[in-house]
Amino acid sequence: MHPGVIQRVLLVDDSRVQRRILSVSLKRDGYEVIEAASGQEALEICRTTRPDLVLSDWMMPEMDGLEFCREFRALPGDDYGYFILLTSKSEKAEVAQGFDSGADDFLTKPVNAYELRARISAGERILRMQRELTEKNRVISDTLDELQRVYDSLDMDLIEAKKLQQSLVPDRFRDFGPAAVSLLLQSSGHVGGDLVGHYRISDTRIGLYSIDVSGHGISSALITARLAGYLSSSSPEQNVAMQVLPDGSHIHLEPQQVIARLNDITLDEMETEHYFTMLLADVDLLTGIITMSQAGHPHPLIQRADGTIEQDGPGGLPVGLIPGAEFSQFTVSLYPGDRLMMLSDGVTECPDQKGHMLGEEGLERLVSDYAGHELETMLQAMVWQLDEFTGGQGFPDDISGILLEYRGNKTID
Repeated sequence: MHPGVIQRVLLVDDSRVQRRILSVSLKRDGYEVIEAASGQEALEICRTTRPDLVLSDWMMPEMDGLEFCREFRALPGDDYGYFILLTSKSEKAEVAQGFDSGADDFLTKPVNAYELRARISAGERILRMQRELTEKNRVISDTLDELQRVYDSLDMDLIEAKKLQQSLVPDRFRDFGPAAVSLLLQSSGHVGGDLVGHYRISDTRIGLYSIDVSGHGISSALITARLAGYLSSSSPEQNVAMQVLPDGSHIHLEPQQVIARLNDITLDEMETEHYFTMLLADVDLLTGIITMSQAGHPHPLIQRADGTIEQDGPGGLPVGLIPGAEFSQFTVSLYPGDRLMMLSDGVTECPDQKGHMLGEEGLERLVSDYAGHELETMLQAMVWQLDEFTGGQGFPDDISGILLEYRGNKTID
């Protein structure tokens, strides 16, 4: 048996004498030789037994070497067979015709044994490289298939994670009587680091929170899930805005105290490198007075009933950076027809096609454009307008917001 990549040779010639001469020489060199007297017979052999090398005469009756070569190349399968045409033709046009038909090389008849070995050696090198390349491509293909399976699995997990994160904000619109609240939460990817929500403080007060965790993706989303539990409206005993008294009753902490507690929890219990910005509001539904604490979050925006827009707030430090950090609070008053907007920086830092951010002035123009829009759909309409601003390129950061409209003089729900 020959030690190279060429083991099996198909010898095709209508001359029995020529086949015998070449067959003896090839077998002496250790090759397995299969003989065929015509192109049609050779084609039938190739359908069941694929040769490594084909030595075929050009001039044969019925199916000549060129036609056989074309049919050979058309056979299904990944294994490449090296094809040498045996011919007395030497014209350039005829040689080109042979290559066009799929031949790899030529041997001039009568065949010289030394030249035959040299041509086969050249074919060996080409086949070896071709098979090495095929194997590498197979490994790459298998790896890509495995990566695709992993990606599909992760994608399914992320889709479920997105559903779970969106479930943290179950009520996108809530009517409290004297005031109504609309919420927006849209991640730049499957999941994100923004969180918005509200909770009951008392029959006449509600809490609103807008949070933006540093970074994006899964780790940021896990932090938002933890924070949602700390600000739960369904479990007052777990809400950090509530303090349990010895008699089992609850009192509500001031916004600055709540953020200070979250700062301690983040640094002492979460064991994370993430920090977050936050805007927390305590809304008195009877008077329209809102007490707010700002921790590095964008300024709250107030749109008065007459269309005037105001932005206020001290800025402050983000939560989770400095142990024992102190946070301040401030008060704003809403009157019937006024609106309060609490947005993440994904809105003001949203870039257009040239990379220019919307900015605070752009935000004020955007809010003015939608001044008369229905409360329930205003935030989503603004997102659609932002998408046009980006040229449909998507948002590089998560976008979230709270919109509160104060009506006053209505029965509290």
